[in-house]
Amino acid sequence: MMFARLLSAWLAPLVMFGFVVAPAGAIDIRSNADTVVELFTSQGCSRCPDADRLLAELGERDDIVALAYHIDYWDYIGWQDTFALPGNTELQKGYAQAWGKNRIYTPQMVINGAHAVVGSDAREAENAISAARTPLEISLVAADADSVTVSAPANGTHQASVVWLVTYRALAEVVVERGENSGRVLPYTHIVTGRQAIGMWDPQSGANLTIPLAEVLGTHSDGAAVIIQEKHGNLPGAIIAASAFDR
Repeated sequence: MMFARLLSAWLAPLVMFGFVVAPAGAIDIRSNADTVVELFTSQGCSRCPDADRLLAELGERDDIVALAYHIDYWDYIGWQDTFALPGNTELQKGYAQAWGKNRIYTPQMVINGAHAVVGSDAREAENAISAARTPLEISLVAADADSVTVSAPANGTHQASVVWLVTYRALAEVVVERGENSGRVLPYTHIVTGRQAIGMWDPQSGANLTIPLAEVLGTHSDGAAVIIQEKHGNLPGAIIAASAFDR
């Protein structure tokens, strides 16, 4: 199984604070992904490990940018997710509000910012992925050892959109000591460590940006996705372009 091969390749070098971290490497750029798969998950959710495994498998595909957003609203039931960020929960709430929904849940997969499926349902996820395709191109180029340039041409049809930089850790392993998954050793991939707006894409002029790697990735991230996403007021909209790079 692809996920098993991924784990055997990465689970070795460094153990600290209960997880294993992948080593740094050369920059590997994947431009113009067709699909962004965002998984809202939690270490304290008994239904989430199946979704986490599915995301790991999807993340091995060149046409997919996979991102695991660990949420914090299950922390009260016995185990505090070590990767949870308040901003991840707010993003999921933003999607729900944009779609007129009044509840959020885990595991949930969001496909290109427009369609949601139960994160552990491989068939539903594959159907949504097959029907999704980002309409714009976004090119990443390693300008030098310290920076990556982002170029997204204009197309004159879509609305002005936000350029997001989403940093992530490639792989980690967590020993869960309490809660629904107590006693389990759980592997995670594509763990979001931060999300920030770095610019705007304009339908008439496009976008051209430079990302300083050391400043952006720091010591806790192995890669990043560059995503162009429409917005509706302060709420997230459809993702219209995406690329990623790994260190």
